[in-house]
Amino acid sequence: MNKKFMINIISKIVMIEGILLILPALVGFYYKEKDAFLFLALSIIVTLVTFLLSKIKPEHHKFYTKESLLIISFIWILWSLIGAIPLYVLSYTPKYIDAFFEIVSGFTTTGSTILTDIEVLSKSMLFWRSFTHWIGGMGVLVFVLAVIPLTDGSAMHLLRAEVPGPTVGKLVPKAKKTAMILYGIYFMLTLVEVILLMLGKMSLYEAMLHAFSTAGTGGFSTRNASIAAFNSAYIEYVISIFMLLFGINFNIYFYLLIRNFTYVFKNEELRYYIGIIIFAVATITFNIKNSFDTIEQAFRAALFQVSAIITTTGFVTQDFNLWPSYSKILLVLLMIMGACAGSTGGGIKVSRVLILFKEIKLSIKKLINPRIVNLLSIDNKKIELDVRHGTLIFIILYCLICVLSIMLISLNNFDFETTVTAVLTTLGNTGPGLGAVGPVENFAKFSSFSKIILSINMLVGRLEILPVVFLFSPSIWKSVRSSNK
Repeated sequence: MNKKFMINIISKIVMIEGILLILPALVGFYYKEKDAFLFLALSIIVTLVTFLLSKIKPEHHKFYTKESLLIISFIWILWSLIGAIPLYVLSYTPKYIDAFFEIVSGFTTTGSTILTDIEVLSKSMLFWRSFTHWIGGMGVLVFVLAVIPLTDGSAMHLLRAEVPGPTVGKLVPKAKKTAMILYGIYFMLTLVEVILLMLGKMSLYEAMLHAFSTAGTGGFSTRNASIAAFNSAYIEYVISIFMLLFGINFNIYFYLLIRNFTYVFKNEELRYYIGIIIFAVATITFNIKNSFDTIEQAFRAALFQVSAIITTTGFVTQDFNLWPSYSKILLVLLMIMGACAGSTGGGIKVSRVLILFKEIKLSIKKLINPRIVNLLSIDNKKIELDVRHGTLIFIILYCLICVLSIMLISLNNFDFETTVTAVLTTLGNTGPGLGAVGPVENFAKFSSFSKIILSINMLVGRLEILPVVFLFSPSIWKSVRSSNK
């Protein structure tokens, strides 16, 4: 195992976080807040320490999948451990595990919170909290690859380890250029949303923070009542549309830019994503219409919450805990499925669900006609057997982790609805659940043990299982020990 190379890479990437901590410091100085000094001090310390560690020169630059998976896991954990320090040191949380939970929720774009009063946070802390969504949304590694030099082979190894979905690949031959294109699209969509929110009479500061949260499909707000606090139909429609846009595979935007409209219109995942949204919004609107004065209000509430849940953003305008059972069940199913592969959204992903249903359909056909060809395709392209097997293994592991987590969280003695949806919403990186973790509740009441389990779930969901599960593999640590000899 190439440990010196791992230390070199991890140090360089954590150094980026140190540099980024200057931004909330600048916000704090602008608003004349004492919190700014802590952000500045932490920025200097992290940057200096990681700069010194980055001077450790590896003997060679060769590394393999196991190193990639370990690097990704360590980076996300270290970014969260460091990012949580301001929340704890400034006494916004009583325990460090609470601060860690909050920032893991930020970087993984989950949006679940343990804070009972968000509005007491300083402007700089609110900025840092929402900014973690923006960095985590596209992926820490995608951001880093866009700004620091790495060999292209190393870059693609890391990119695929962080985003291991069934459709990950290069848009252009160079991984760095791919990362730059993705972040260019990401930045422009965020900027457009900021402008549109400001047209809705939202301040520049709040427009930026809500755009960060929307772009990362995270859901942190500056208000205790989330988007409902603004009481604006215009703002709700703007955020609904942008949540849905950020839930689309970013490859789609690239092909729109190069005018390859055929690829866009024939994309099966996109068609199913849009179809599911239309179905969910229409049926939930009908199901909840008696709770609203007009059909437009019911439609707007349904559109917003469907958009927030399927894209795993987690903003709220309504307490859907009070909605009829049909609407709540459908929202939970959308929470499990999530957005498109290659988007900033979480969940199992539409593409995997699509492959699963194609597998089921093929299995039924083979029962009727055993001689049928064992072939599946998406967008008229053959799905390779390793992708099919990988998809099924992912879904099985997802279910097993879900069951194990539910058993562990049940030790807190919450009701069934709370326990199950607390696990589903953290594993799917959604934010709110039902019951005691519903849209107007939070996770403060959970034990420290449960917060650790749920934090692991958030990391597992964001990194799509393998990198985090890899940390618990005895064989990898045996490999580390043997490399010390």
